Amino acid sequence: MENLTLLESLNPRQKEAVTSLSPYVRVLAGAGSGKTRVLTYRIAWLIQQQGVSPYNILAVTFTNKATYEMKRRIKNMLSIPNTGMWMGTFHSLAHRLLRTHWKESNLPKEFQILDSEDQYRLIRRIQRSFNLKETQWPPKQTQYFINKQKEEGWRPQITSDDSYFTAILVKVYKAYEEICLRSGLVDFSELLLRSLELLRDVSLIRHYYQKRFHYILVDEFQDTNTIQYAWLCALVGEHTGIMVVGDDDQSIYSWRGAKVENMHRFSWDFTDVQSIRLEQNYRSTQTILDAANAIIKNNTNRLEKKLWTTSNTGEKISLYTAFNERDEAFYISSCIESWIEKKGKYKDIAILYRSNSQSRLLEERLIDRQIPYRIYGGLKFFERAEIKDAIAYLRLLANRHDDAAFERVINTPTRGIGNTTLISLRAAARDQGISLWKAAMNLINNQSLSVRALNALQQFLNLIEVLSAPTKKNLSLVEQTKKMLKQSGLLTFYNKDKSEKGLSRVENLEELINAISQFTPETITDETSVLSPLNAFLSHIALETGEEQVSSQSDCVNLMTLHSAKGLEFRLVIISGLEENLFPHQMSIDNENELEEERRLCYVGITRAKEKLILTYAESRHLHGLKKFNQPSRFLNEIPPELIDTVRANT
Repeated sequence: MENLTLLESLNPRQKEAVTSLSPYVRVLAGAGSGKTRVLTYRIAWLIQQQGVSPYNILAVTFTNKATYEMKRRIKNMLSIPNTGMWMGTFHSLAHRLLRTHWKESNLPKEFQILDSEDQYRLIRRIQRSFNLKETQWPPKQTQYFINKQKEEGWRPQITSDDSYFTAILVKVYKAYEEICLRSGLVDFSELLLRSLELLRDVSLIRHYYQKRFHYILVDEFQDTNTIQYAWLCALVGEHTGIMVVGDDDQSIYSWRGAKVENMHRFSWDFTDVQSIRLEQNYRSTQTILDAANAIIKNNTNRLEKKLWTTSNTGEKISLYTAFNERDEAFYISSCIESWIEKKGKYKDIAILYRSNSQSRLLEERLIDRQIPYRIYGGLKFFERAEIKDAIAYLRLLANRHDDAAFERVINTPTRGIGNTTLISLRAAARDQGISLWKAAMNLINNQSLSVRALNALQQFLNLIEVLSAPTKKNLSLVEQTKKMLKQSGLLTFYNKDKSEKGLSRVENLEELINAISQFTPETITDETSVLSPLNAFLSHIALETGEEQVSSQSDCVNLMTLHSAKGLEFRLVIISGLEENLFPHQMSIDNENELEEERRLCYVGITRAKEKLILTYAESRHLHGLKKFNQPSRFLNEIPPELIDTVRANT
């Protein structure tokens, strides 16, 4: 691709960002302004026009979907292979570092990634061993505490609070870390924390990567948390250029650790930062953009941007005042039917809401009107119980000391290993500081259980050893998995359920075989490291966040929360429930920072619309079992009246 061809499709601000020679660049990319194009063209320009080797480029995205899309675009743009480039999410890149430097990271070579559910189960088991009642010490709360500590870079010995409450949580955190260490388990937060500690503590490794990566590019920078920011800084060497792309107006994830202030902090921590604003929008009409601009300007602590477009003004925004939530649902269904009558498609429509609970009445009405729909963000494939059972078996085959996997499958399907045996196993593992697998072997050798329990336990250990044999015989992973599903009893167990749900579970297990057969190991480790097919697959699915995408094949209305809508676009967007105490949420009303995030969430919702935007609110609504009368959302009052076509409820 010639230089002229590469740059001619860019607008002036995009071109400025793509060709910037400044070492430190902050691109403020408004909604729909083409930030993905800027990042991909920047990489192509560096490689083709500046002679930079792909080996010297690191690109960080926030989702696997974004990674795949950027890789696809770059592959189509370049006339040379881009092998050697590191591109992926923070977690996948941190995982790659740890796989490469497992010994320096004090990890076993075949460490396994602990997903959120298994992390929860492990924490719950630890708390039970400490006799902590779940009503007083909810495991979810402890899980949040541990992950939050790690996201701030804090180990159990580091705490800013010496209260009794925190002391108990730290005690659980410490026990959790000890079990993970001896079991070779790494949770998602640990991937980043341990890789950051590796970079900070081992100067040889840090300097190697600082010299290797001449250019670092970061997408969705407004969503970075404390440890992600520190991780990036650790990779920036004396001669490293870094470009961050983000939009502080779309920072809506503070509840999961995102620090919008990182957008500001970047210009404080790096000298002579070049700031480039992308304000030309390629998605929405000017009317929709004017409404979004009017709302977001009410936030005080923001980096100024004003979206504009060369496309038409578009029709006014419809605002409907419903009597109640049922009337609101009726109106929304009528809008959908009107859209279809005008030759529109269902899949072009999104209904957005602040809380998941709002979908019930909407679903009821859509079903009644026979309008096809889907809830965006349903249960993902690898989160389904039968798949997690199968994966737990595979994890145990890969690592006998994976306690979370051991606990999940030891009695799945039921094989006569009761709770008493499990209690003995846990106690032995805890007292001796060993894994559950090792504890099971010791109990068998010492004849420490009843004959029946010993036989059942021995049969389980024998099963795992037999299932591991294909690895030694070089059988394919597909054949090994088929053998596991059959001999473990999982397939028989789920086949016994002849209901639609049971058949679906068997189909899912068959789909797992398909997934394995189609799996091609990605470059998830250093160029000199090779994982076994089993470990490569386990790492792949653990890192595959599985962000759900709107299927272009399925013609149905999309229902989703406003948070889920980020990054998506639809011809017609309907935002429901624009009432005080619902949106903005009642928990944010008295907190200025949280209120500003609610306003950013509204901005995100509005800028999803390409052609038409409909806003609704109900004068009364049942919330938490009570009928409440709410005022219209303050966000509605922030939209200039001339942009709105007010539709009153029928009397």
